[in-house]
Amino acid sequence: MNNHAAHTALVTGASSGVGWEAAAQLAEAGYGRVIVTARTPAKAEDARTALLARVPGAQFVPLALDLNDFSSIEKAAQALVGAAIPIDALILNAGVAATSELRRTADGIEQIMAATLTGHHALTMHLLRAKMLSGHARIIIAGSEAARGDVPTFSNIDVQALAAASFGGDLERAIEAVLRADKPVKFANGTQYATAKTFAVWWAKELATQLPAGMTVNTVSPGNTPDTKASREMPAIMRRVMLPVMKLMPSMWHSVPTAAARYLTVIDMPDGVTGQFFASPPQKMTGPVTSMTMSHFTNVAGQRALWNVVSRLAVSGGASTR
Repeated sequence: MNNHAAHTALVTGASSGVGWEAAAQLAEAGYGRVIVTARTPAKAEDARTALLARVPGAQFVPLALDLNDFSSIEKAAQALVGAAIPIDALILNAGVAATSELRRTADGIEQIMAATLTGHHALTMHLLRAKMLSGHARIIIAGSEAARGDVPTFSNIDVQALAAASFGGDLERAIEAVLRADKPVKFANGTQYATAKTFAVWWAKELATQLPAGMTVNTVSPGNTPDTKASREMPAIMRRVMLPVMKLMPSMWHSVPTAAARYLTVIDMPDGVTGQFFASPPQKMTGPVTSMTMSHFTNVAGQRALWNVVSRLAVSGGASTR
């Protein structure tokens, strides 16, 4: 019996890579409807066409969603509400692996942070307020091993130290400076990316305290997956040196299907599993999904401050719950 035939999943960033593969695997697992988002209607439709070639007869629904644009997020949410399609699995997969230079959205949010966090927050809040998530909905937000602190070239910004040194101890002002990459924060690709993924863990932990019983939210790293388009914006040394070297060592990377399967593994976990971060075992880039317990992932003051800041920044998109 197909236990998912009446279920709907939504995958952000589903035009290629891990998001596209996750959408295909959800359909193959029997989900009756899979909503696939991309930044433009054309890309979303192209994804639907390609997915139907992979899974004939499945129901893929294209949806334009630009996570850098709060008005696009609101429009997409309104379309979902209008269609009255409750969502059972919300996979917040979209993101930017790295950028070669500092870029900000029209709202002044640094692009890695916008794609990883603020856009997904706005979408999730729209859906929660409209009661568009089912009673046992599973929410997944993409994380990364880079956030652990044991991956070379990646390090987290110490927002407590930043707050003490530059903002009179005000943690929210420090976090907003990081989200915007404003002074005194110095933008660096690896640091911004690792911090964005740590913030994703904090965000999920805070949301877990607010969700109704039965719903869950977890952070899941797809693992090191170089065969995606995400590497196109990485610094040259990573594209031309580090990634090719990694691909010579099978234990350092895995395939796109293996990466996407991690989402489905965590989706199928029971109600009591929430607010956790699943990634490769410590100091590994691949392997079985394991709950991360590093101390910097448990920061109640940080996660609360982050939630407050992200909620304020999302006001222009109409997504604040405050």
